Amino acid sequence: MNHPNAFTITNPQNGNLAFKLFHFFDNNHYDHLQRNNYYSLIWVQKGKGKVKADFAEHVFEENSLLAFSPYQPFMICTGEIIEGVAIHFHPDFYCIHMHQQEVSCNGVLFNNIYQPPFTIINSSAEATFNMVIEQMKTEMQNIGLAQYELLISYLKIFLITASRLKKEQLSETTVDLTNAKEPAILQTLKDSIELNFKTKHSPSHYADMLNISAKALAKLSKTHFNKTLTDLISERIIIEAKRELYLTNKAVKEIAYELGYEDEHYFSRFFKANADISPQGYRETVGFAKATAATGI
Repeated sequence: MNHPNAFTITNPQNGNLAFKLFHFFDNNHYDHLQRNNYYSLIWVQKGKGKVKADFAEHVFEENSLLAFSPYQPFMICTGEIIEGVAIHFHPDFYCIHMHQQEVSCNGVLFNNIYQPPFTIINSSAEATFNMVIEQMKTEMQNIGLAQYELLISYLKIFLITASRLKKEQLSETTVDLTNAKEPAILQTLKDSIELNFKTKHSPSHYADMLNISAKALAKLSKTHFNKTLTDLISERIIIEAKRELYLTNKAVKEIAYELGYEDEHYFSRFFKANADISPQGYRETVGFAKATAATGI
């Protein structure tokens, strides 16, 4: 039975969560480390605090949308009551990798290793979110024809609205950075990681490429991204590994080799240390190449 504050759809094929929407009125759900096999959108409407995600800790204010991808570690720390709405969805229900052109949220809302994992919600987005959430609730109580298609349409509206807002906020941050001392080298670093993360895993490689001392580059990374350079490189490798595990049926050994690891076992240990699950375990719980159409399941 659905509780009035919680609406859940399970995958009929395996009984796992497909889509869930619920209201929360405290931090009991997120006050401990989360590593889930689905995407999470957590809209904190009241209250503020800190969110620990991956290797960093960030302060968030009231009316923030937090976004996390499958097996991304996170927890919310707060000394006050927080309230809001959460939406969880499995990649089999809607895969952002396969529908990147439609919603453009990958690398913006999700898997953005250089920015805090939240978006500040303005009044326009708030109105859209409230409307969409009410439509989702109504649809989840009316099990009828094309229910999944309608829910996915509402989810897309939610994701696109949030992605546009995040992009606006990122462009404002970029403008602020132009007044900082080292904006050019930071962009060069990001470009260098994107081009070379499959072959160059050591911070010293990037320091050499950028013609800067490893110590100075490490300090810049920590100051501007709140992460070490090793963390940034590791996160980028893991994101690509997850993408390959989900979208392809390549053997783990092949994925490891393409990411610059000749030893499959070393790669598997590296993956598990960062994702808290083996590559094969990730593939089994998140799935791979299953979502063949927008209908999801």
